[in-house]
Amino acid sequence: MKLLPTLLAALLLTGAAQAQTYTVVCVKTACGHLGVNASAERLETDYSYRNNGRGPDQKEVATFAADGAWLSYRTEGVATYGARIDESFERQADGKAVWRSSVDRGEQAGAAREAVYLPLQATPALAARLAQSLLAAKTPRTEALPVGRLSIERVQRLSLAGQPFEIGLYAVTGLELSPSYVWLREDNRALFAQVYPGWGGTVLQGFEAEVDRLSDAQKTAELAQLQRLARELPQPLPGLTVIEGVRWFDAQAAVLRGPSDVYLLDGRISAIAKPGSLRNAAPAQRISGKGRTLLPGLVDMHVHLTPPELLLHLAAGVTAVRDVGNSKADIAELRGRIERGDVLGPRISANGFIEGKSPFSSQADFVPDNLPDALAAIDWYAAHGYRQLKLYNSIKPEWVKPMVAHARSLGLRTGGHVPAFMTASQAVEAGFDELHHINQVTLNFLVSKTDDTRTLLRFNLVGDKAADLKLNDRRTQNFIALLKKKGTVVDATMAAFEAQYTQRQGQPNPSYAMVSANLPAVMQRGLLSAEVDMDDTKARRWSASWKVMMNLLHRMHAAGIPLVAGTDATAGFALQRELELYVQAGIPAAQALKIATWNGAKYSDRLNEIGSIERGKRADLMLVDGDPVADIRAIRRVALVIQGDKALSPAALYQAMGVLPFVPAAEIIK
Repeated sequence: MKLLPTLLAALLLTGAAQAQTYTVVCVKTACGHLGVNASAERLETDYSYRNNGRGPDQKEVATFAADGAWLSYRTEGVATYGARIDESFERQADGKAVWRSSVDRGEQAGAAREAVYLPLQATPALAARLAQSLLAAKTPRTEALPVGRLSIERVQRLSLAGQPFEIGLYAVTGLELSPSYVWLREDNRALFAQVYPGWGGTVLQGFEAEVDRLSDAQKTAELAQLQRLARELPQPLPGLTVIEGVRWFDAQAAVLRGPSDVYLLDGRISAIAKPGSLRNAAPAQRISGKGRTLLPGLVDMHVHLTPPELLLHLAAGVTAVRDVGNSKADIAELRGRIERGDVLGPRISANGFIEGKSPFSSQADFVPDNLPDALAAIDWYAAHGYRQLKLYNSIKPEWVKPMVAHARSLGLRTGGHVPAFMTASQAVEAGFDELHHINQVTLNFLVSKTDDTRTLLRFNLVGDKAADLKLNDRRTQNFIALLKKKGTVVDATMAAFEAQYTQRQGQPNPSYAMVSANLPAVMQRGLLSAEVDMDDTKARRWSASWKVMMNLLHRMHAAGIPLVAGTDATAGFALQRELELYVQAGIPAAQALKIATWNGAKYSDRLNEIGSIERGKRADLMLVDGDPVADIRAIRRVALVIQGDKALSPAALYQAMGVLPFVPAAEIIK
């Protein structure tokens, strides 16, 4: 379908700039704004929002030629975690394209006239202008600068009650591992909205009530692709399957066993025997285990799951997750679709999320401003089968003890962030069963009574001061003893913080440097962008603080504090990095694997079904090339993933997302 650049044409006819205001909506609550002043030759934006005490402040100016060619782009501001936004692009008179950002500088002579520029961080208004350029292009795929090739298609069209115009949902391919979506008006191709199902989005002022409807339509578009892949990618394992002569990881004992023949029947592990000993088994499928290791599927204990992440989890051998904060309706729907086989994805357990009402709130289903409402939220979660709660930053400290007591009376555990104006020790004494995030744990030794950790202070204070901590002092010993006494679980999510405390602008992101070359070029460039700006002095100090956090992780494990492997970061790849970081911190690889399998199943109440290779348990397994007990990096070489009665090729899963495979898939012989 070829469309004229109708926005440009319309504005050329009027000869005037058009100003529009958009509302940023965070889970049905207005949390910011986008101001847009657009003409055919110029786009100006002013973008700002706050959710969970953080958000960007950004301004852009872009100019265009009469034929729609991108002539220049300039953006300045502050990103979500405080990094400075400062980027520019210019198409010079001789046609040379020149750009400068926090991560690179470059130029290209003779850049295509239709080439678009992709900044590291753009507003929804620029996403719409990008879509307009792609729609006007004469070729199916459009060159992007500095890197990439993009395409676009309209996937949905909706009418608005009482409005003379329709809106269209457009999918842009080439920016990420899954399509990126933007809603445009169909009469002039101007931005109408950009939404993120389950979170909110940016919508034309006056149409905030449409966000849920747009989210539902967008979810339908996302699911259509996932449903197709669910039909095409799995290989059924009917009857009896044997994985022959394979070493297998005994998760409870944290040791390798075998080699053995491991038999699977009707989606469960049916037998573990000496190689070749079950002579009359007559399996329908055989899989070679030579040179490979069989492990229970990994459990990521800290995710906020969205449909585009499902295949990434599975490709990395993550067959189960714990969602610790999401729309309760969205996660229930997604879990149902996975269980029915409508889409592929990890098995889901969910924590109930409760946040207190404040100017810094993370918007959610339950954001009470009084204790009775907080207790009523616990009642809802208990009635709907939840087993654990996650409390968040703006919960008032005096609520914690009665909330925990009420939850326990209903059979629920409680964990989460340490509420502002409390220490981790106080939260544990008040009854927290679990602490989330290594920065929250480290803050125990750093916060004063007046420090408001609902802000970026919860990250910056750790970076600035943790380097001075002496972890062999009495205070640290007493804290670890308290965790041990109470049986408190720690979900450290190290991979979520490694880059924040160690990466400088333009350097490879340390959490993904080992997989970056397999990712699309646009993503590779994005991974050079750091969350925080650092000079030499700050880099040395924050790196030293990171080492203290790694040391604290080691000390907690050595003391017998139960750890679980969560990420709060990029699906699949981050859990692999999480285990590597545990080993770097001094935790033996076998123990790291136990944390990611046995512990994950145990502390999400699923140990009777998953978490170990035992007769009768679900056949949720991963087969890797090599021995991750000897070298944890082998965890990245996933040759096959088995989930119940179907096998999945990680190579095929990655290829479906535009990622180059890491190893060939294991062959299934019938």
